[in-house]
Amino acid sequence: MAHTVYCMSNEITEFRIDIPQQRLDDLRARLDGTRWPAPLPGDGWDTGVPTAWLRELVDYWRTGYDWRAAEARLNSYAQYTTEIDGQLIHFLHVRSPEADALPLLMTHGWPGSVVEFLDVIGPLSDPRAHGGDPKDAFHLVIPSLPGFGFSGPVAAAGWTIERIGAAWAELMNRLGYPRYGVQGGDVGAAVSPEVGRVAPESVAGVHLNGPGPYPQLPLPEAEFASLTERERHRIGRIEAFMREEFGYIAIQSTRPQTLAYGLTDSPVGQLAWIMDKFREWTHPRNENPDSIIDRDLLLTNAMLYWLNGTAGSAAYVGYAQESPWGPPKSNSGVPTAALVLAHDVGIRRYVETENTITRWNDVDRGGHFAALEEPELLTADVREFFRDLR
Repeated sequence: MAHTVYCMSNEITEFRIDIPQQRLDDLRARLDGTRWPAPLPGDGWDTGVPTAWLRELVDYWRTGYDWRAAEARLNSYAQYTTEIDGQLIHFLHVRSPEADALPLLMTHGWPGSVVEFLDVIGPLSDPRAHGGDPKDAFHLVIPSLPGFGFSGPVAAAGWTIERIGAAWAELMNRLGYPRYGVQGGDVGAAVSPEVGRVAPESVAGVHLNGPGPYPQLPLPEAEFASLTERERHRIGRIEAFMREEFGYIAIQSTRPQTLAYGLTDSPVGQLAWIMDKFREWTHPRNENPDSIIDRDLLLTNAMLYWLNGTAGSAAYVGYAQESPWGPPKSNSGVPTAALVLAHDVGIRRYVETENTITRWNDVDRGGHFAALEEPELLTADVREFFRDLR
């Protein structure tokens, strides 16, 4: 179903992050006064985030992490806000120095933020300065999802992926981009094809890391038998996820407000909720997340949730969707690429029910957070895919 986006004003306002010192002092006081739970037997990841590991990370957050440096890094990129469909939307807009660059809309996921893309902005927007071919340059538009970070909280219900896709098409229209590519992972991998469905004449290509849809389980025996060994392994991992890890979706999609009290009041609670997923979804899974992703980036991402108090609205939007097992969506016909890293479980035959797959790249390294874990790999794959679509 197409969504019509109505707006009172098309005005785009410049935005800079400028967190009052008092709020940083409040965070420091809360961290200093944390009421820690006793570790459960073994203090391992199987019961949740280990107390010993989290205490060490929180100690660094208190004494070593520099929010002002992170704020300056984010502010080194042009940022704006605009109201679309009654919702304030925050976005980075990084124009390439190459005049004929292709606009590219990049969408993050949960529990991520625009921070996910910090290490790919330079190489994608200015390849000449990063040892690449200037013909591969992109103008980047990187919005915060409704209810996330500086696009939070949500003003109204109903921010489905279809509605977000329509809002993104309106954003690109407002910015004067008649033709552009889209890219995303996690929630962004669900939203990006929707932009192609709402504006197929404008979207040159859709690049996804870790794409769905996924089949309804259990699979019929004959269908399972027809899968490759790699695909069977992925089915097994989806089944394990539904058994062992589905709890957070059950909570976020049914009781986001109840969860929000603890996470909005306790920075350590907010950090633990996010770090639990960074441990499960980075690759290899048995490594601590701060050995895979820079701990300053991990904390900056958590800060966007903490400073904006968006634990509840991000949960509400991230998982306030209809059942993933509905009838297949219409195929927009837009050329679509899938980059499937080692952690992810996309299976081509199911993804192809809704998308025109023209490139499929299975990679045996990297986790769910492609831009944070494998920025060079993601950059190379995006460049290669769009080369023939400019």
